Amino acid sequence: MTEPSAQQHRRPTDVVPAVCWVVSVALLAGSVVVSSADPAAAAGVPGFDDPAWWWSAGVLGLQALALARWGGHPRAALLAVAAAVPALVTLGDALGVALVAVMVAAYRAVLARPPRPLGPTLLGAGALVVIGFAGAGLVNGGSGLRVVVGGLMQGAAAVGLPFVAASVVGSRRDALDALARTAAAQGRERDALVQVAVERERTAMARELHDIAAHHLSGIAVMTGAIGRQIDVDPEGAKVAVAQVREQSTAMLRDLRHLVVLLRDVDAPVEPGGPVRMETLAGIGDLVAGAQAAGLPVTLTTTGPVRELAASGAVGPLAQLAAYRVVQEALANAARHAPGAPCEVRLDASDEGRVEVVVRNGPRSEGAAPARHDPGYGLVGMQERAELTGATLRFGPTLEGGWQVRLTVLAAVHPRPGDAPGDPTGDATTSEGQDR
Repeated sequence: MTEPSAQQHRRPTDVVPAVCWVVSVALLAGSVVVSSADPAAAAGVPGFDDPAWWWSAGVLGLQALALARWGGHPRAALLAVAAAVPALVTLGDALGVALVAVMVAAYRAVLARPPRPLGPTLLGAGALVVIGFAGAGLVNGGSGLRVVVGGLMQGAAAVGLPFVAASVVGSRRDALDALARTAAAQGRERDALVQVAVERERTAMARELHDIAAHHLSGIAVMTGAIGRQIDVDPEGAKVAVAQVREQSTAMLRDLRHLVVLLRDVDAPVEPGGPVRMETLAGIGDLVAGAQAAGLPVTLTTTGPVRELAASGAVGPLAQLAAYRVVQEALANAARHAPGAPCEVRLDASDEGRVEVVVRNGPRSEGAAPARHDPGYGLVGMQERAELTGATLRFGPTLEGGWQVRLTVLAAVHPRPGDAPGDPTGDATTSEGQDR
């Protein structure tokens, strides 16, 4: 496999010069025939029995050899083949046969696009052609001005025509190369964008899984702690707590199923168990009610047309999901870091163009030890959600020693001044600082 490949690689360098020599010699032989038939049509052409003819055939062979051996040095090859033109002044009107190799060499030199300017080389080759044709004209008895003009025209044609042809071909080749590079760059850019999108989706999935698991598992941890104290002194109460643990586990599995379904194709059939629910501001009441059922001291206060804004779409679905997850994470953090502390969730839509979600918990009850845990990413996830939806998130300790989380979500439709405040229903919670 190696030898045929090398032969194919050498073929243009070996064959083209050989073809040039064959064509040049054939034209030279044809000039002899034409001159023999009509000496006026091709004056000064040596015959086959003239040593000058064989000398010319040898010089044409040297041109071909220069093209073959100096193919990788187009400047040198062009000057070498052009230098053979003055050596063939004895051909008379048949001197044009020497221009075959000159034009091929000029085409190669221009197409090679060397880094250095090619102008001096082209001028030098053209000058050699002019000298050769002017000398041939003088040998044939031509006048001075006519000989010079004819030589200049021959030199311009011998170098100019290949220059134009090679420039067109080279420009098209460069354009195709540029298109190929552009397509490759666009492909790399698309791959990078896809990678960024995949990383964002992974982050979003991790955040959703964290919020769902942290909320439900925190409630389960609180209830199992109560079961450990009730199982000996209050068996009936422990049974109730076990049922609540089962409900929390079922709710967590349901939320995880909803998340998995949302990640599937939109054409995928919905699994049995009801439609997938997108959490909204209106669902915060159910969230707080679930926390209360789990034994957390949580209250919810609603001010302004919160449900109307949620139903009308004035607050976008992603912003509503962010608010829901912030409350959910705050409840989980409060149960984890401040067990037994009273919590307050406040939804305020009384100001035009915004909805405030505030989760505040008091200090941890005396004697209640926080659950052991590793540092988490709750606050980081809250901040990412706020930035994604254009909301503003602030959090920090309160003067009483508790913790507060405040999320301000923009609303596209201003609430009307006459809207009545909603009824309190339930509340979310907040979290202690170290791993929220």
